[in-house]
Amino acid sequence: MRHLFNQITRALSMGLILCGMSSLALAADSGVGTWPTQKPIRLIAVFPAGGSVDQVARILAPALQAELKQNVIVENVGGASGVIGTAAMTRAEPDGYTFAVVFDTHGVNPSLKDKLPYDTIKDIAPVSLIGTSPMVLVASKASGIKTFKQLVEESKAGKKFSYGSIGIGSLGHLAIARLAKTAGFDWIHVPYRGGGPLMQDVLGGQVPLGIGSQFLVMPHIENGGVVPLVITTAKRSPELPNVPTVAESGFPGFNAPAWWGLLAPGKTPPAIVNAMNAAVNKALKNPAVSEKFKAQGIQIVGGSPEVLGDFVGKQIAIWGKFVIENNIKDSQ
Repeated sequence: MRHLFNQITRALSMGLILCGMSSLALAADSGVGTWPTQKPIRLIAVFPAGGSVDQVARILAPALQAELKQNVIVENVGGASGVIGTAAMTRAEPDGYTFAVVFDTHGVNPSLKDKLPYDTIKDIAPVSLIGTSPMVLVASKASGIKTFKQLVEESKAGKKFSYGSIGIGSLGHLAIARLAKTAGFDWIHVPYRGGGPLMQDVLGGQVPLGIGSQFLVMPHIENGGVVPLVITTAKRSPELPNVPTVAESGFPGFNAPAWWGLLAPGKTPPAIVNAMNAAVNKALKNPAVSEKFKAQGIQIVGGSPEVLGDFVGKQIAIWGKFVIENNIKDSQ
């Protein structure tokens, strides 16, 4: 009996060893090696704390941590419309332990900046298109503006307005600049270093108008701090059903969604990029994550790295043309 028990024990032990060897072989075959077991993963949010990029990163991080069984640490590296944080990501070792969450400015910066410290195509690997969202033009309570119609009428009458965005060349800046140019409004752009500082000044009345993603402005709309005037997507937002679109307010065809993406250093092994992409897709399907994004007006996209790569290429073409034609520059 004891002999039989010893044989069974040895057989089970050998089976466990073989299973372990098989798992290691599969890991090796997948090309990811020991990733992501070696150290915590750094998730660079390329705008300051308080803005939508920071919030998206902090919603995504714990879900990725659960998927990857590794600590995921969010680090804010803001400045220059996302360039400083993106550059920090490109300088990191391409070992799968540094990624960056970027905003729509990423597709504009190649045309906006005279000299980027990286090549947007060659030095960066797209990982995942996290999602898109309407942007919302809001008014401070101090401005006295209650509706977009009122704003248009006063602008046509010659009144000057200033509007804040998260920076020169941000999609919010370009969208409103295109609107103002089309309508002939005398609006002055006030750039901020991120969504947090922008909303602080709109709430305080230091700037009468602000343009930001629905994700950024929604909490302030809900608590009555700002007045939503109009959204930038072709269709109304389910979360803001009473707020008209720019397109239905006298400017047909207007459509400018905000977006967020996850990037890696350009030489990151494709197997690791694909593995991280799979983890992000799983995280985005997590009900707790998807509900948080949905509540703030973000439509989850996900998909393959190629989805983000193609999307960024189209954004560069669309908004780069507007930047060049209107000689918009940012020396930062």
